[in-house]
Amino acid sequence: MTIRPANAPVSWGVMEVEGWSPPLAYWRFLDELKAAGYEATELGPYGYLPTDPGRLKQELERRSLRLISAFVPLRLKDPEVDLGPARQVGQLLGALGAPCLVLSDALWPERQAVAGRAAESQVHLTDPEWQTVAANVAAVCRLAAGLGLGCVFHHHAGTYVETPTEVRRLLASTEVGLCLDTAHYVYGGGDPVEAVESFGRRVEYLHFKDLDPARLAAARRDRLGFLDGVRAGVFCPLGTGVVRFRELLEALDGIGYDGWAVVEQDVDAAPAGSSAPFENARASREYLRGLGV
Repeated sequence: MTIRPANAPVSWGVMEVEGWSPPLAYWRFLDELKAAGYEATELGPYGYLPTDPGRLKQELERRSLRLISAFVPLRLKDPEVDLGPARQVGQLLGALGAPCLVLSDALWPERQAVAGRAAESQVHLTDPEWQTVAANVAAVCRLAAGLGLGCVFHHHAGTYVETPTEVRRLLASTEVGLCLDTAHYVYGGGDPVEAVESFGRRVEYLHFKDLDPARLAAARRDRLGFLDGVRAGVFCPLGTGVVRFRELLEALDGIGYDGWAVVEQDVDAAPAGSSAPFENARASREYLRGLGV
């Protein structure tokens, strides 16, 4: 087993959500990511890091960093989904030699409202909508391949592919690899160790993330939407929450995993200038070192 840790702008509160968190200069993010002990990053929202390939390459190389992927949410149940964002991001990834694109369903208001409780809700895809999702995922995979990229699918709380049942159906109806997000899988009612054991080599990419069990229980009890759960501090540094990382690593070793694990902590980074994202990212890196990663 080989696991290479990276991190991403989301750990500094930079998300694909309008008006989320105070702005953070991209150069500060890159400096802090490197100082926290990481060698690679995801792109973050398109336009956060420089989009000129030459300039971005220069910014990364001067810090001995590399770009490995980008999270791209699309409205996958829409028959006329716009693939433009995936193409735009994919072209930049390809120019920088990144290996893959991380596809996800979009955050839908009606699913955000029942995040963590989706299985018991009445808000689910219909069979025809599942067919549309599968067709759109296949289209993005073809687009990525044409740009020299792999494509993996990220299940995500607040979307229509959140619960273990939904993840299983998505994988059964497509050939896309899985980006297993350890905390989002728990958020959706699953166990990431069982996910690795069940999905095996379909797990092609990892997001290492942890959840505070008491805050998750409170978010479910208070019926918080996904973004409100983030603001309530549901996500926490690795090793301080509910995810069984030691057992997870054993399961990953069992399937011979060889790839990236992007450490993330979904946060609202207010107040501006807070040092918490850097400290949390560094603590998570130290935790993984203690596990031999």
